[in-house]
Amino acid sequence: NGAVCVQPCSPSFHGETSFVCEDRKWQMFADACASLDVHSLFQVRYLLGIFFGTGSSLLAKTPFSFIYLLILEQREENNDNCQADFSCIIPEILSSPAIPGNIADIVELLKKISLLLSDNVSRGKMQSYSRIANHILNSSTISNWAFVRDRSASLILLDSVNSFAGKLLLRNGSESIQEHFISTKGYTIYKNTSGNSFHFSMDFNNTGNITGHMVIPEEELLKLPKSSKAVSIALPTLGAIIETSRLDPGLVNGMVLSVSLPEELRQVLLTFEKVKKLEDASAQCVGWHSRERRWDSRACRMKSDNASSVVCLCKHHRRTFRSFSILMSPATLRSVVLDYITRVGLGLSIFSLVLCLIIEAVVWHHVTKTEITYMRHFCLVNIATSLLVADVLFILAAIVHHSSLNHQLCVAATFFLHFFYLALFFWMFTLGLLILYGLLFIFFKITRFVFIATAFSIGYGCPLVISILTVAITEPKNGYLRSGACWLNWYETKALLAFVVPALSIIIVNVMVVAVVVVKTGRSSVGEGCKSQDLKNMIRISKNLALLTPLLGLTWGFGLATIVESRSLSFHITFALLNAFQGFFILLFGTLLDRKTREALRMSCLSSKQKCSLAK
Repeated sequence: NGAVCVQPCSPSFHGETSFVCEDRKWQMFADACASLDVHSLFQVRYLLGIFFGTGSSLLAKTPFSFIYLLILEQREENNDNCQADFSCIIPEILSSPAIPGNIADIVELLKKISLLLSDNVSRGKMQSYSRIANHILNSSTISNWAFVRDRSASLILLDSVNSFAGKLLLRNGSESIQEHFISTKGYTIYKNTSGNSFHFSMDFNNTGNITGHMVIPEEELLKLPKSSKAVSIALPTLGAIIETSRLDPGLVNGMVLSVSLPEELRQVLLTFEKVKKLEDASAQCVGWHSRERRWDSRACRMKSDNASSVVCLCKHHRRTFRSFSILMSPATLRSVVLDYITRVGLGLSIFSLVLCLIIEAVVWHHVTKTEITYMRHFCLVNIATSLLVADVLFILAAIVHHSSLNHQLCVAATFFLHFFYLALFFWMFTLGLLILYGLLFIFFKITRFVFIATAFSIGYGCPLVISILTVAITEPKNGYLRSGACWLNWYETKALLAFVVPALSIIIVNVMVVAVVVVKTGRSSVGEGCKSQDLKNMIRISKNLALLTPLLGLTWGFGLATIVESRSLSFHITFALLNAFQGFFILLFGTLLDRKTREALRMSCLSSKQKCSLAK
C-alpha cells in the first residue's frame, strides 16, 4: 500500500500516468497524458509579441523555453484575426479530447492569456476565451478533472476567468456572451437607476438547465460616484469540478456566480436554483475565498430557502470574495427536533451545572473529610466546570459563526472550545483512574498534594498541550477551521483528530473501568441465597452503570453510531439527547442521588435554620 507506479503514455500522446497501490490494486491518481501540440498550443506566445512587442522587457519575463517557441512561431500563417482575438488556436483545442493532460495544458493557456492578453478585452477576445474554457467545463469532462495532476487547476481556472472577464469592454452599455457551460454578461450601471439584475439559464447536464439570478440592490447603487461597469459570469459545472478536484464536506448544489463590481459596491443579492432538491439536507450560502482557496460561509447570509431555490445576500470584495454558490450537505440532517433538543438540552445542562457547583460549594466541608471523598468531589467539580464553560463556549461559537465576525475571533472560540471539551474528557479520565485506585490499590495511599498536582497535569495540562499544538500546526496553512462552522477542520487537515482520538481513547479506558467496577462490586456476600444474590447483583450493577455512564462520558461513545449510520435521524436524536443533557445527568447522578451529599445538604440547611425544599 502506498507504492507509486509511473507509466509512459501511448505513442500518440506525450506525458505519463501515475498509479498508487491501494488494497492490493493499482489505482490511477494522476494522468498527464496530452495530445495537444505544445507549439500550436502556445502559439499565443507569438501574439504577445504582436500586441506588446518583442522587446527586451517581454523577453526578460519569458522563460527560456518559450523564447524558443516565440522564434519558432514567427511565421506568416498568423493572420490579422488571430492577432486580434487569438482565434487561430481554437480549432485544434476544440478538436482535442478533454482528457486530464489536455485539461491541465488548457488551464495553463487560459491563465497566461488572462495575465498577458487581458488589456482591452473585446467581444471577440471574450468569445474565443469562452469557447476554450467551455471545452473543459463541459459536464462530460467533470470526472476527468479528478486525475489532473495539479489539484488546484480548477481554482486557477476560476481566478483566470474572473480576471479576464472583469476587463470586458461594453458596447452600447451592455454585452452578453453565451456558451453552454460559461456565460458572461456586462452592464453599465448608474447611481439613480433601479436595481440592476443579471439572469442566467444554462445547461448543467443532459437532464436540463439550472438558473441563477444576480441583483445589485438600489441602496448599493446610491454609493456610485459615477457610471460604472458590472460584469457577472455564470459557471454551472465549476462547482462540481471543484468538488471533484478537492475533498470538501459540502456538495455544490447550484451554479457558481462570479461578479466584478466597482469598489464602492459591497453587497449583491443572489438567487440559486438547486440542482438536487433534497428535503433533508441543509443549504448554505457561501463565497469562494480566493486567497485561502476554500468555500467560506462568512461571505454570505441566507435570506430564504425553499425546496427549489436559495436567496443569498453576499459581500463582494475584489481581493477575496468574487464567486458565490450554495452548498448542500446530504450528510447533515436538517431537523427541527434536533435543533430543539440541542437548545433545550444546553439550557438545562447549563442550569444544572451551575446548581451542581452551588451544592458542591455548600456541602464541600461535610463531604471531603476523607482523602478518597475529597478526590472524588474534586474531580466532580472540575468535570462540571469544564462542561459548563464548554457549553457556554458552544453557544458563543455559534453566535460568532452566524454573525460573520472576523476569522481571528472564530479561531479563538474554536481553540477554547477544543481545550475545554478536552479538559472535560481528561477529568473524566482522571475520575476513572481514581475509581481504579480505590478498587485495586486499597493499601497504597497518595497524599492530597500529589493527587492535586497529578490531576491538574492530566485534567488541564494535556488538553492545553494538544490544543496549542493543533492550532500551531494547522492555522498557518489555513487548515484549523472547517468551512461553515467555528470548529476543527476535518476534510483538509484532519485537525478534528486532535479531539476525536483523545476522546475515543478515554471512552475506551473508561468502559474498561466500568467493567472492573461491575466485576468487583457484583460479587455476592457470604451466606446470601441464590435469588437474593442475583437480585442484589442486578440492582448493584444497574446502579453503578447509571451513576458512572454520565460521569465517565460513556454517552459520547454513541457518536460512533452516528458515523456508521449518518443518515439515521433516530441515532442523531439519541446522541443529542444523551450529550445535550449531560449536565443534568451529572447533577442527578453525581450530586442529588449521592447519599452523603444529600445528608450533608440536609445538615447544612438545618444548621442555618432555613427551610430547604430541595433537601425535603
